[in-house]
Amino acid sequence: MIVHGTHNAIPDERNKNVLIYVNGDLFKREEAKISVFDSGYLVGDGIWEALRLHDGVLVFEEEHLDRLWTAAATIGMDLKMTKAELMAEVWKTLRANEMTDGVHVRFMVTRGIKKTPSQDPRLTISGPNLVIIAEHKSASEQSKEKGITLFTSTIRRGSPDYLDPRLNCHSKLHEVMALVQAIEAGADEALMLDIHGMVSTCNATNFFMVKNGEVWTSTGQYCMNGITRGNIIRVCKENGIPVFEKNFSLFDVYGADEAFVTGTFGGVTPVTHIDGRQIGAGTFGSMARQLSKLYKALVLSEVQKAKSIQ
Repeated sequence: MIVHGTHNAIPDERNKNVLIYVNGDLFKREEAKISVFDSGYLVGDGIWEALRLHDGVLVFEEEHLDRLWTAAATIGMDLKMTKAELMAEVWKTLRANEMTDGVHVRFMVTRGIKKTPSQDPRLTISGPNLVIIAEHKSASEQSKEKGITLFTSTIRRGSPDYLDPRLNCHSKLHEVMALVQAIEAGADEALMLDIHGMVSTCNATNFFMVKNGEVWTSTGQYCMNGITRGNIIRVCKENGIPVFEKNFSLFDVYGADEAFVTGTFGGVTPVTHIDGRQIGAGTFGSMARQLSKLYKALVLSEVQKAKSIQ
């Protein structure tokens, strides 16, 4: 079955033999395992980040690490390591796999092993579990040119007073449910509204629309705290493109000139249809293309800056 979406990757046979990091050790892909008493497995008690390796540089590393440490503070988890210690383990994994470019690396930290199935963090009998998965993954340009379709889910992005939508945690069931609705409706991914009915985000990416030369995205209060989202806002401001973080509804979206989504893996991906309605010309629009080029230039500049101080 061919799955189309923002995480479409070019097939790479090398991924069959990648080594997976689990708590200091490296395992063959089929041998990488973690206990059924792990907090992440039992109750979704964990946090994660994902980085792209470009030409030997992990791009926007500090932003991702800051987000991970903020998430740990939010859920009251002591990571038992420094940022430098974590990154040393990430590089250990990358070097073991002889990876230098075109790599997507995801690191996940759970609260640890429980002595019995329970939510109670006091029943955790180990330190945090750290898993690092690095794969050779490059976004499919063919998929990007095609664009994706969205369906507006009835599952809302929740209020910050019970699970802040900005938290990058293992508890993703509501987003999975939204995506299931979208798939059953014949779309690629889900568009999600906030508790007030305003457009918030997608199930795994951040949403933007374009109207009369202006770029709109949500206020950020009810959406994922996307690093790429922030960088798209940044390049807009640096290049004189009007950009607004604001409330807007499906009324605005259906009449948009363009729409696109952003994420660490896919960068900028155009949206051609939402709820069966064609958005603008239903193609990779000129603004989205411009922002995609500007974002790639930003990534290149970050790589060059990192190399200049190595």
